Amino acid sequence: SALLSVNDGSGHPPRFVVCHYKPKNAVKVKTLGLVGKGVTFDTGGISIKSSTNMHFMKSDMSGGALVLAFTTLCARLNLPIEVITTIPLTENMVDGKSTKPGDVIGSYIGKTIEVIDTDAEGRLILADGLGYLTKNYKTDVLINFATLTGSVIQTLGYQVAGLFSNNDTLASNLYDAGQKSNEKCWRLPIWDHYADDLKSDIADVKNYSGKPVAGAITAALFLKEFILDHPNWAHVDIAGVSFTDNEYGSMRNATGYGINLLLEYVRQFLID
Repeated sequence: SALLSVNDGSGHPPRFVVCHYKPKNAVKVKTLGLVGKGVTFDTGGISIKSSTNMHFMKSDMSGGALVLAFTTLCARLNLPIEVITTIPLTENMVDGKSTKPGDVIGSYIGKTIEVIDTDAEGRLILADGLGYLTKNYKTDVLINFATLTGSVIQTLGYQVAGLFSNNDTLASNLYDAGQKSNEKCWRLPIWDHYADDLKSDIADVKNYSGKPVAGAITAALFLKEFILDHPNWAHVDIAGVSFTDNEYGSMRNATGYGINLLLEYVRQFLID
């Protein structure tokens, strides 16, 4: 799988966490699927990062922490909604066994991936998380959260998350929930003509376009390849909003961004 490929260089085995909350005595409730990126440390792999700020890469699991916390919150509040959550967990390390740029790897749903950049690993493990959830469960809404790209920070800065969706109503509802919860998100396009940048001669898809433009968009397009045509999917890139201070400050504290956004969204739009 793609998760196992990212884990190849680590001395610690990966984990694939599945959480399922179902309210007591519920008859008819909507089902929310959540996927969170859980890279517990990210060196970049063979496509290694610079040493500057690498010590912050222990926090590349913010998406996973968010969806786990929200699932727990739903259970504690006994909210009338079913939540199914997947969190692929791994380090992305450098080793003689590490996946190399140019390798072709598999994925949970069977699509092959040409690895262009091993530092685009978050989307690889999300591919397995999304594929597993959509293949094994029927959900009304599917949302993934990830500290995925520097591109979204260049576009929106440190106060707003990037929102991508294949459903206009879902995108609008998440935007409204963000405004009310003060965990803001802004919709960015998933333009299909960028999909050509992910075409591979030797696999079904590439994990990175190789171009220094539209990185957040092409990352979203990559994830879209693994949702099995789910009609109500959103990808929230939280790379810029997960910490109280930006890269020019201390980055001492996690913000927990997304918990209030999801709670507001669920209460407004998924609970009858």
